Amino acid sequence: MAELKTNETKLSVTKFIGKVENDQKRQDSQAILKLMKQVTKEEPKMWGGSMVGFGHFHYKSDSGREGDWFLTGFSPRKQNLTIYITPGFDKYESLMKQLGKHKTSKGCLYIKKLEDVDMKVLK
Repeated sequence: MAELKTNETKLSVTKFIGKVENDQKRQDSQAILKLMKQVTKEEPKMWGGSMVGFGHFHYKSDSGREGDWFLTGFSPRKQNLTIYITPGFDKYESLMKQLGKHKTSKGCLYIKKLEDVDMKVLK
């Protein structure tokens, strides 16, 4: 079975965020970093070269695939700020309606910029 390519690394979260080219995205990333540290009570870790993760869990899927992953995290992607919500959004339908301008996929929340969303709802 293929091994997961994205793993926890020793790279610096601070240096990674400091290298985000877009000023707004870098500032938003710093705000998300602060928010997630506060909410999770976990220290951030780099996963691969572009994801900041908080917490850790081991999973085993129905197909038998196993791996380690972070509980929640984010990545300042070129198109969007991507926030990873491991359990998905099914339980948060009412909050999602209040959040503001966003898109979702199975476990990802896509936001162009933080000013587009209600930070209290995001928290």
